[in-house]
Amino acid sequence: MGLSASKAALGATTEEPTEPERKHLSSLVKYINGTNMNAERPFNILLEKTGNCSWVVVFKALITVHHLMIHGNERFIRHVASRNSLFTLHNFLDKGVPEGPTMSTFIRRYSRYLNEKSLVYRLIAYDITKSKRGTDGVMRTMNTKKLLNILPVIQTQFDALLNFNASPNEITNGIVRAAFMLLFKDCLRLFAAYNEGILNLLGKYFDMRKNQCNQSLDIYIAFLARTTRLAQFLKVAEEVGIHQSNIPYLTQAPHSLIEALKQHLASLEDKNDILPPYSLQHTFIPLIPKSPVVEISASRVLFSGLNFGESPVNETDMNQHQVSEKEMIDGMTWQLNTCTCTSSIWDSISAPSMVKTYAV
Repeated sequence: MGLSASKAALGATTEEPTEPERKHLSSLVKYINGTNMNAERPFNILLEKTGNCSWVVVFKALITVHHLMIHGNERFIRHVASRNSLFTLHNFLDKGVPEGPTMSTFIRRYSRYLNEKSLVYRLIAYDITKSKRGTDGVMRTMNTKKLLNILPVIQTQFDALLNFNASPNEITNGIVRAAFMLLFKDCLRLFAAYNEGILNLLGKYFDMRKNQCNQSLDIYIAFLARTTRLAQFLKVAEEVGIHQSNIPYLTQAPHSLIEALKQHLASLEDKNDILPPYSLQHTFIPLIPKSPVVEISASRVLFSGLNFGESPVNETDMNQHQVSEKEMIDGMTWQLNTCTCTSSIWDSISAPSMVKTYAV
């Protein structure tokens, strides 16, 4: 079995300028998903292939590793994350062919993302893109201290992914397209976790101490900037031919909320860090807290990160909040149908004489 896995790893990383063959990827996934199969043997071959001077071989090796991270048993990414060093391709440059320099740029960016994905797994001990989502999911039930630690880590991984930064005109061959497809898949799942963490953080905001509010505000502002970059990434996905039904409908997060959050923080400054006498629950139970600075209306609040190709959800949907995914084993053709990132926690925020009512 190990011999066939080695053969598949070699077959996936030939010098043929086409994406890794599906039969080799499928064989590797089957091997990795087998009971107690050692991930070290195929990974060592793929890691060795990244030392090749040809952009084709190196790129295909990285794609194969990424494919196994997504579709393989968790023991694969666990093994990758346990290595002291991974891809040292920050100086990689193939000058041997006309397209070499351009593809080398994407190899450097892609390897940085895979390094970051591995590092995040080492830090939090699970793959955030595969964590349970929804109202009872990992990011929605996390406590404040852990959220403040993990959200910046997710943000860093998300930045590394978006920094692949390929334009439609640069996705010119099957190899770079295969990489983009895997990044597209990770992007949706990673942003789903990121968005749900932000929802949880905002739901806890008015119960936080001053230093926690400061940090949370910075995290939220950074999140808004990344939703703009995500929209650009999704535009590229549409232009390179990913079917529109697989591209989420993105609703911009409300910048208008920043002023209300800042005003609450200012009230803590004035009160020497004493919490105001109200709390904002992050559940879907209507609540009217009292505050001289911010009043949250009793109506259901909508803070929508994105809607994955579905219409806005109703109250029943919110209570269910189930995720449904259908994927082909090779990962090149897949679809994601979910309402994971459509959340109804913010609908209108107002502060008497200071903040208007916002509909977002």
